[in-house]
Amino acid sequence: MNYIKLNTHQYLLALCFLLVSCSPQSDQESTTTVPPNIIYILADDLGYGDLSCYGQKLFSTPNIDKLASQGMLFTDHYSGSTVCAPSRSALMTGQHTGHTFVRGNKEVRPEGQHPIPAETFTLAEALQEKGYATGAFGKWGLGFPGSSGDPLQQGFDRFYGFNCQRFGHHYYPHHLWDNDKKIILSENAGILKGAYAPELIHEQSLAFLDANKDKPFFLFKPTIIPHAELAAPERYMQKHRGQYLPEKAYEGYDEGEDFRNGPYQSQEETHAAFVAMIEILDEQVGDIMDKVEELGLADNTIIIFTSDNGPHKEGGADPEYFDSNGPLKGFKRDLYEGGIRVPMIAKWPGNIKANSRTNHPSAFWDIFPTFSEIAGLSTPSNIDGISFLPTLLEKGNQEKHEYLYWEFHEKGGRLAARKGNWKAVRYNVLKDPDGKIELYNLKDDIGEEQNIAALHPDIVEQMESIFKTARVPSDIFAFEHQGYLQ
Repeated sequence: MNYIKLNTHQYLLALCFLLVSCSPQSDQESTTTVPPNIIYILADDLGYGDLSCYGQKLFSTPNIDKLASQGMLFTDHYSGSTVCAPSRSALMTGQHTGHTFVRGNKEVRPEGQHPIPAETFTLAEALQEKGYATGAFGKWGLGFPGSSGDPLQQGFDRFYGFNCQRFGHHYYPHHLWDNDKKIILSENAGILKGAYAPELIHEQSLAFLDANKDKPFFLFKPTIIPHAELAAPERYMQKHRGQYLPEKAYEGYDEGEDFRNGPYQSQEETHAAFVAMIEILDEQVGDIMDKVEELGLADNTIIIFTSDNGPHKEGGADPEYFDSNGPLKGFKRDLYEGGIRVPMIAKWPGNIKANSRTNHPSAFWDIFPTFSEIAGLSTPSNIDGISFLPTLLEKGNQEKHEYLYWEFHEKGGRLAARKGNWKAVRYNVLKDPDGKIELYNLKDDIGEEQNIAALHPDIVEQMESIFKTARVPSDIFAFEHQGYLQ
């Protein structure tokens, strides 16, 4: 006879489902327990300090703040990487960047990124096998159209948005993808700006909720906001124009072969545009919350909001002006905290305590096992993630990581690891693989201002061991001196 061994948290969930299914019901009530719906909203390059619930003072994010007041705010959550594609790969595979297939932003022309292999088992596939309707709306970046990494080949029933990260730089693109069909946006032909992509994508995400209200669903919404370029419809710009002085102008590409082909367009009012974009993002989060309420699904839906990496400095963005990284050091493409520590908020009425917060260290690769446990799935054995469901429920013992690990294949190669409150960083890995390690104590120095490696050689030795053992070799993303070209 085969036995299924449940851990404490799976047992608690199973008991809850059993009690619900065994409780007295009317003839009209279903006798089948519906697994929780899952909504995961992923902002693009939103900094740790870009939300008012995380300390932003120059503008507010009322809907996201409301989400936080109704759920749990994470202070020590980390993205999968410090740039887009590997961060998403860590999310979808449950593996950190020493193990996940995509470890950098490697393009495939004319459109798309290097694909994850067909045999990759993704979070979406796991939920799809469980019977979830799965939809992705926004920016993909894990495989060009029709490739093994196409979202339709990796567990999603429905996709609408940007397949390619490079085209995802543009808010008035010439085309989007509707499943496997290329949709030409005639309103944006030439230099026209008639169709704002985040609004088109948002409409489709809400339609997905309407269409799947009677079955469990997984809505993955990787929005392009607030990644450069900086652009918003005039009705939003009017609200913020002249409010964030002195303004900063950006001269970009407004004609020629590079126009809407990756390089950013010009923006005379980058400060106003940035806040206008955050307002749109915040409104869309509010729309999703309202839609779930309207459909009567709020009590059986978990909503998570986070960002794929730290704030960027591209296309005229000015994170110093807005203090977008809050108390943290570094920005996008850094492996200091400002590049990888991101806001995360989780709401699940009746399960997650309202207005709660946690400093449990977690990362994108923990999402796969957490959602698996919530959905009643077994967790793959080849992942690096640990379910943080005990933290969400504030029940049972929360297993902790021995360490968290990141590697980055641009800017000369970079490594980072967190072990407890210790944080180690090594830069210029391609030039000097055995270069000095920087060491910080995040408990006392969240801003990573005091490198105390010389005072703790024993800890440095432990971090050196992590750097040497945490990764498996990759032919595509290698750290050898001549083995990686991008």
